[in-house]
Amino acid sequence: MVLIMPENLSQERRDAMTAYGAELILVSEALGMEGARDLVDTMEKDGKGKQLDQFSNADNSGAHINNTAEEIWRDTNGEVTHFVSAMGTTGTIMGVSETLKNKNSDIQIIGVQPEDGAKIAGIRRWTAEYLPKIFDASRVDSIMDVSQISAEQTTRDLATKEGIFAGISSGGAVASAIELSKQVDNATIVTIICDRGDRYLSTGLFKKN
Repeated sequence: MVLIMPENLSQERRDAMTAYGAELILVSEALGMEGARDLVDTMEKDGKGKQLDQFSNADNSGAHINNTAEEIWRDTNGEVTHFVSAMGTTGTIMGVSETLKNKNSDIQIIGVQPEDGAKIAGIRRWTAEYLPKIFDASRVDSIMDVSQISAEQTTRDLATKEGIFAGISSGGAVASAIELSKQVDNATIVTIICDRGDRYLSTGLFKKN
């Protein structure tokens, strides 16, 4: 397996993948994930492999249709009113939305993206030309922007106050769910802790000031 990723992603991510035997190709921070995707497309066209392409692969969202969504429905006894999801590849929000909306069309599906200028690993603010092909805007009721500061502080709060060692995209999702809770009444809001804190130790995210 060859993995292409931006050079500014954490060292832990690189080390974990190479430990499994993957070969890494890094693109510049300026090119970002969009540049990584462009390089993958070029390599595939040049016959250098076949990409799994989580941005277009229906199995990405499909994994959440019968698994994640059903778990949410079961564990809330069908009382979930809002689902808040960070949007990266958008597989989670697409799959969960499809199932929950089929069960109760009144359930609100809220996508989370970084505010302009924020760089939150695992959450993207895609331009139109890079929007994942699996994404269907009609399945999302509203979008919330989350700031870098809010995502990072919530990530630290999850660790110190809740004992949940999560990554920054989880912090962004939880921060948005908390903000939403201030705007609605009698709601059962669900979000996803979708990454691990050990991937971010070298970034200084958890260092005490």
